[in-house]
Amino acid sequence: MAATRKSSPSDSVAALAADVEIHLDSWLHPGGCVTVALSGGVDSVVLLDCLARARSRRGFSLEALHVNHGLSPRAGAWAAFCAELCRALDVALRLVDVQVDRRRGESLEAAARRVRYSAFRQHVSGALLLAHHLDDQAETLLLQLLRGAGPRGAGGMPRVREARGRENAMTSLTLLRPLLHVPRSRLETYARSAALSWVEDESNADTGLDRNYLRARVMPVIEERFPGYRKTLARSAGLLGEASSLLDELAALDAAHAIRNGDLDVGGLRALSEPRARNLLRWFLRQSGVEAPSARRLGELIRQLMLAREGRHVRVVLGEVELCCDRGTARLRPLAPVPGETVEWRGEALLAAPGGLGEVLFTPLEGQGIAIARLCGHRVELGPRRGGERFQPDCRRPRRTLKNLLQEHRIEPWRRARLPLLFCDGILIWAPDIGIDCAWQAGPGEPGMSPEWRFAAMQGGVAQGGSLQSRD
Repeated sequence: MAATRKSSPSDSVAALAADVEIHLDSWLHPGGCVTVALSGGVDSVVLLDCLARARSRRGFSLEALHVNHGLSPRAGAWAAFCAELCRALDVALRLVDVQVDRRRGESLEAAARRVRYSAFRQHVSGALLLAHHLDDQAETLLLQLLRGAGPRGAGGMPRVREARGRENAMTSLTLLRPLLHVPRSRLETYARSAALSWVEDESNADTGLDRNYLRARVMPVIEERFPGYRKTLARSAGLLGEASSLLDELAALDAAHAIRNGDLDVGGLRALSEPRARNLLRWFLRQSGVEAPSARRLGELIRQLMLAREGRHVRVVLGEVELCCDRGTARLRPLAPVPGETVEWRGEALLAAPGGLGEVLFTPLEGQGIAIARLCGHRVELGPRRGGERFQPDCRRPRRTLKNLLQEHRIEPWRRARLPLLFCDGILIWAPDIGIDCAWQAGPGEPGMSPEWRFAAMQGGVAQGGSLQSRD
């Protein structure tokens, strides 16, 4: 009988480190930089250690990013642990503090994930490595199925994904998960063999959270009967991911006939079967960075669009934006500012409009624009319509209501509520697309200031900046 050598702890460490290298082979370029999302838990600590062992051999630089959510009383200690670990490994660390504000109907876990990924996009460009593993993939699939997800949601986490958000559409971030095929037990074996230290998040023991309940109560029971369930569920997630990709390809084909200049043609939507129409609408929302609503709400939205008569206006709020349908065309627009929401202007060259609706650029001119001297000593502010405003942009014509002027200039209803108007002590002095009130216009040789609204319009799936001085 041939003698066999027992594997030593160093063997398991070297094997996993080599495995990570192989799965990152196309990304570990000499001279390049790799960033690891470091929580301080065992998974991310193992991933960082594997890469620290590989960097001298492969010639890349290594950095880490720790996002402090501030949700645990031990959050400061976790950040200090990550800082000490990175000093020991000679790894540059960026600590980012975030504020987790829950939106309506959003769980704390989902809110934390949203702000965490927003921080990733803001602070990392290029490749970011995440320590998700095989157990995470299996849990994600079951969790999504129990929530009624379709192929996209149940497709699990991809090994490689481009993550691009509306807030920085020009920056590309690639998320890499080199441990996605590795079970949690193998990571724990590596950590013990390499004598690593890590932190434990006390919230992981809270079975009131759905994922923790599955991990602690459900998965052990499944493993008794189906010990290979992790790989089986991961394979199912992969197949569902393929189905989701095919649905995206179908939606892109349908979009060629139903989407024009970033807007959805309702006639093109009506020409499709109901499942294809739902698929296209989901794709259209996702391309614009909007999370698709529940299946029930999506079905109601489709029904309203399909039944919308000529001249009937449909408006549905979807999170921070709204879908407006007018004259057979559906458009995504940011929500209008809250009535009464204003921003004071103190002479800045650039001022953000209320409600996140772009910005107003103020350009100094002579003999043109708003007479600067007439603003001194008064409160000047940007804000939405208040109702009843009267305006005289043309000195040769009488003062008229702003409502009539908006109609005369054929400014669409959706834009009227979003126009950032300039007021001086409550008196309207400037309106985008219309002009400056006659009483406030600078005379010949008089110092003036010309406002220009730059509105980030949602078009083609990303925010496109542009001037709205003239009508679109």
